[in-house]
Amino acid sequence: MITVLLDSSNTKLTVGLSKEKEIIDFVSYEAWQQQSEFMVDELNKLMDKHNFTRNDIKDIVVSVGPGSYTGVRIAITIAKVMALALSIPVYEISSLRVLKDDNKESICLINARSGRSYFGVYQGEKIILGDQIKTNEEVLSYIKEHPNYSIMGDVKYLNLDSRDSNICKQMILLKDYLKPSQDCLSIKPVYMKD
Repeated sequence: MITVLLDSSNTKLTVGLSKEKEIIDFVSYEAWQQQSEFMVDELNKLMDKHNFTRNDIKDIVVSVGPGSYTGVRIAITIAKVMALALSIPVYEISSLRVLKDDNKESICLINARSGRSYFGVYQGEKIILGDQIKTNEEVLSYIKEHPNYSIMGDVKYLNLDSRDSNICKQMILLKDYLKPSQDCLSIKPVYMKD
C-alpha cells in the first residue's frame, strides 16, 4: 500500500509516492500556473511506472498552504477527489513546514507578494514559530538575528540563497505527527491575511 504526496502551493509542482516511510519516486519541477495541467498526469505516470493501481493507494498527504491562491487549491482538490473516490484518509500539512531542512533549525519562506513573506520556523517535528505573514524587512531582520538557521524556500525575491527542499521526504517524515482529516470535504486551503 502506498501514500500519495501532493504539493502545488508555490511555483513548483511536486508529486510523489511512498511506501513504508520510504520515497519510491517523485517529480518536482517549476510549473508556475500550470500545476493543474500536469499534476494528475504526473501522478498517473508515476503509478504506471511502478505498476501501481488506485487500489494500492492507502492515503494522501497534501500541502494546504499558505501559498499561491490557485496553486494551493489544485493539490487539495485532487486529494479530495481521490479520497472520496477511494475512501482513504488525507493528511494536511503546512506548505511552509514541508520546506524545512531535516532536523536543522529552518526559516521557511514563500513569497506572499506586496513586500511580504509567508514565514515559519521549524526544527525536526517541532514548530518554533508557526506559519504567519511578515514584511520582508521583518524576515531579513529575523534571518540576521539567526545566522545559523537554514533558509529554505524560493527566496530569490529577497536576493538570498537557500537550500533545496525535499518536499516529499518532509511530508513522509512529518506524517506521523499529523492526524488524518475526519472529513476530506472539510479540508480548506490556508490563506493568510494581514
